[in-house]
Parts: sequence; structure tokens; C-alpha cells
Amino acid sequence: MNELPRGWVWLHLAVAWLPMWALFTALIMSAHDLPVVPAAIGSLRMIVPGAALGIAVYRFTLRTPWPHPFRLRFLGLHLVAALVYSGVWFALVVAIDSLVAHHVTLSGPGPAAFLIVGVWLYLVVAGVAYANRAAQRAAQLEAYAARGQLAQLRAQLHPHFLFNTLHTIVHLIPTAPRDASRAAEKLADALRAVIEEDRDVVPLADELAFVERYLDIERVRFGDRLRVDRDIDAAALPALVPSFAAQTLVENAVRHGAAPNVGATTIRILARATKTTLTLDVYDDGAGAHPDDVANASGTGIRRLRERLRWTFGERARLDVAGAPGAGFRATLVLPLVVDADALERA
Repeated sequence: MNELPRGWVWLHLAVAWLPMWALFTALIMSAHDLPVVPAAIGSLRMIVPGAALGIAVYRFTLRTPWPHPFRLRFLGLHLVAALVYSGVWFALVVAIDSLVAHHVTLSGPGPAAFLIVGVWLYLVVAGVAYANRAAQRAAQLEAYAARGQLAQLRAQLHPHFLFNTLHTIVHLIPTAPRDASRAAEKLADALRAVIEEDRDVVPLADELAFVERYLDIERVRFGDRLRVDRDIDAAALPALVPSFAAQTLVENAVRHGAAPNVGATTIRILARATKTTLTLDVYDDGAGAHPDDVANASGTGIRRLRERLRWTFGERARLDVAGAPGAGFRATLVLPLVVDADALERA
């Protein structure tokens, strides 16, 4: 924010000053009864130096940030700068008019009028610069808040995952201590991945690798009762998803589908990518649960995942859940297709 943004100069000159040019043209036409073209040429000779000086005003606002609290010295500094801007602008307009043959000669308003208009132009340019910078700061603060919220939500998923996995191990200890030991070793590997993962979004390929670690633990508990089918579009693997998103959906399928089911349960993981969208489907043929019961459960990973989606993708993402007791459970995650984390932050 200490440098002139790339492209700002052209935007400033080509767009921001067009309304000023139109206003000056209309005033000249009204005051001097001139046709549009001569009036537009005359106003252009005033607008061009004003716009060029506006770049200097923008740079000056970078050197004099808005004070908190407001100080009279700041106001005095800009009043002096406004007078300087106005005087230089008037001198440039006179110089240009003296060099251009057949220029439009304006009678009536003299240096005093130029002084007033020049001060007004300065205040407009400076005001827009400060407002633009304030908007940038607000967006930056919102981004920082989003990152903080995402970090908090991600941190909440870690104990959620740990608690459920420890519950699996505790369940095995009385009846299958060897299996419990194997599950504990696999949990250690999974926790190492959890601790090392500090990204908010990861490629789907990395997320599915972590899902496989999680399923290794659950297979120790369920054995042949837990089956997993995968149908993953290769184009979907580089797409970015919130870390632990797929694991959360698979964990819910295990918890609400396989765990209550006395028979075998099959969990299916599907991923599809179009040019603009990534769709991740996780569904099972297990015991099932009403989607409202899952979504509204206190401390559920589904609820936290929804919050992370809102912070990361806004309205561009959605998570749909469907199911019924005895009819399995299905979760469908739809995200914008993004493969570049920097592009996601800029969006």
C-alpha cells in the first residue's frame, strides 16, 4: 500500500475523470453558448493537467495517512496542498491555452474561480484516495478475520477427529487388544499428518490421502463390515477443498451409517470436475439418519464444515445432506473449481 497500484493511473485518468470532463463541458456550453465539440476540447485542456496533478495528490495521500484521532495539523497540511494544487493547475491551463492555436477563449471567471474549483478538485481526489485506502484496509481486516475464523474452526476439527478415533480404540480394547494397538499406531500416523497440516485448503488428492489414513483406523474396528468404493475424476484431484472436508463427510458416513449397522456397509466416494465446479459425493447404504439430526447435532463436524465453506467460498459453495433412518446417508459438497490458492484469496 506504499506504492501506486498497477493500473490505478490508467483507471484514474481514463475513467475517474470522465464525469469531471462531462461536467466541465456542460458548464462551458452553458456559460459560453458553445457547441459540444469546442466545449469538450476546452474542458479537456483543463481536465488533463488536473488529472495529471491528481496522481501527485494520490502519492501525497500515501505519505500523509489519515490520522486517528483526527488532527488539525492534518487538515492544515491538506489546505496548503490544495492551494498549491489549484495554483499549479491554473498555471498549467494558462500555459496550455497560450500554446494551442485557435484555442477556446474563456471570459468571465478568473483566477479566483480557478482557485475555488482547484481546491474542490483536490479535495475530491484526496477524498477518493483515502476512501479507496479505507476500503482496502476493511477488506484486509475482513480477510484477516476470515483466516482467524478458519484457523479456529480447523483447530476445532482436530479434537473432534481425535475424540471419535479414540472412541474407536477404546471400543476395541476389551475385545481385540491387538487391533486396538494397531489402531493406535495408525492414529499416531494420522495425527502426525493433522499436526503438520496448517493449510486452510488442500488439493483433493491430499485430502483423499488423509481420508485413507482415517479409513485404515476404522477398518481395524469394522473389518469386513466396512467397504469403500471410490470413483474419482482425475481432473478433480488438483482442485482445492477445505482441509479435512472429505474426512468429515466420510466420518459422518461411518458414524451414522456403518457404526449402527449390524451388517456390512458400503461407503462410496465420488468426485467430479467440470470447467467451473467440483462436486464431491459421499454416501452409504448403512443405518442412515435424518439430515436435520446430523446437521443440528451439537459440535458436529458438518456444522463446522458449513461455517468453513462460508468463510472460504462465500455463496459459491454449498453442502447438501440427505438421508433417512434405514436408507443410508448422503452428503454432496459443491465447490467452485479452484486449483490456485492465491487465486482463491484474490477472489
